[in-house]
Amino acid sequence: MLGGRVRLLQPRQGFRAAIDPVLLAAFIPARAGEAVLELGCGSGAAFLCLAARVPGLAVTAIERDPALLDIAARNAALNELAPQLYAADARALPALPAMHHAFANPPYWTGGTASPLPERRQAAHEDAALSDWVAAMARPLRHKGTLSLVLPAARFAEAAAALRDAGCGAVRLLPLWPREGVAAKRILIQSRKGGRGPDEVLPGLVLHEADGRLTPGAEAVLREGLAL
Repeated sequence: MLGGRVRLLQPRQGFRAAIDPVLLAAFIPARAGEAVLELGCGSGAAFLCLAARVPGLAVTAIERDPALLDIAARNAALNELAPQLYAADARALPALPAMHHAFANPPYWTGGTASPLPERRQAAHEDAALSDWVAAMARPLRHKGTLSLVLPAARFAEAAAALRDAGCGAVRLLPLWPREGVAAKRILIQSRKGGRGPDEVLPGLVLHEADGRLTPGAEAVLREGLAL
């Protein structure tokens, strides 16, 4: 990932990271020396991409699947990173130090036909509600710390409500358009704990040209590690 700056081992079967965690990592306004939390880290793609862009972070990552957490630990070592890793569910997190930023690519499907593969089913179909994830991530956040999510566009209102219920305001919405002129299928959404500023809809990012190639803007984020 990131043009080879991040090396990632993934399960042969089950959920495999694509571009969502890379885009999520690019959206987090972290600075060197800050503490960051990823909930549901999977094999570690998002926190590894964030750490590659912003060296010197104190990374804490949580994953309930012990097999995925083991892969995340192997990936961290492969990329010379030493995060604090915990096996835990979103509804029963361990005591954590104060965090400057929290982020997640949570399971997002609430219905429909689930994958027959247990690993993919667990990764894509939510067990704990989105509001549970947001509340858990908000608890260790410092005042004005950011909470960021990547989600299907259809869930942006639910996400904004969950953020406000958790005491996070000044919501920022960044649409991810598959191609120019096509409705967004994914969004990035972010707010600040205790934030009181106005909400914003950001310019967004078009991912692909009409012929399927990545746009220059998407290339800059996905291959060159540019922040969103």
